[in-house]
Amino acid sequence: MRGLTDAGPVRVRRNAQAATTATSVLVALALFVTACGRGGTGARDEGPAHADSVASPPTSTETGSKAPVAAAGRVDAVRLVKDDPMVSAEVKRLLRPCVADEYPLDVSYGNVTDGTADDVVINVLTCGDAVGVGSYVYRDQDGAYVNVFKTEEPPVYAEIDRGDLVVTMQVYDRGDPVSSPSGENVITYRWTAGRFTEEFRTHNEYGKVSGTEPTPMPDS
Repeated sequence: MRGLTDAGPVRVRRNAQAATTATSVLVALALFVTACGRGGTGARDEGPAHADSVASPPTSTETGSKAPVAAAGRVDAVRLVKDDPMVSAEVKRLLRPCVADEYPLDVSYGNVTDGTADDVVINVLTCGDAVGVGSYVYRDQDGAYVNVFKTEEPPVYAEIDRGDLVVTMQVYDRGDPVSSPSGENVITYRWTAGRFTEEFRTHNEYGKVSGTEPTPMPDS
């Protein structure tokens, strides 16, 4: 299963893709949204997030969980997330083994904060369907990893792209059924003056091509 890791050495995901089948992703999303109505991670009780509800940038800060940087530069990602006070209780509840001691995490290492050591990008997923429910960036600060970025609006997935942090969120217009999101927002963040700032965003409409018309067929 994509993204599973045990509580020991973490598998590194490079250039991870957050694609899953539309049906399984959205079924898992509906279940997560219901759970969030009880747990309170920021997802809305009335249904999936709408296009206007994901416009606000995720949290970017330099406070939160601290974990020692291992000699090989690798971390215990499960413990790092569970010990982080900035991670919501609902996400921590979902972070449990899917099979044996394998956890639904995607972990990437790379430089997105101009630090002296690799940063750690962690995506917490659902078991089975691998829907992203939380994305976090940890930065080496004085020999410990510190949370400098989080977003917990599912479905969400963060990855490193040529030195930038790229976050992808599926979005819904008013009236969209749960099975049919209208598209996705792809937001690029850049580390500037000690924090992440939004550089630009792209909105992709599913199944729509702007500015094109069907070519009429000639009469026979």
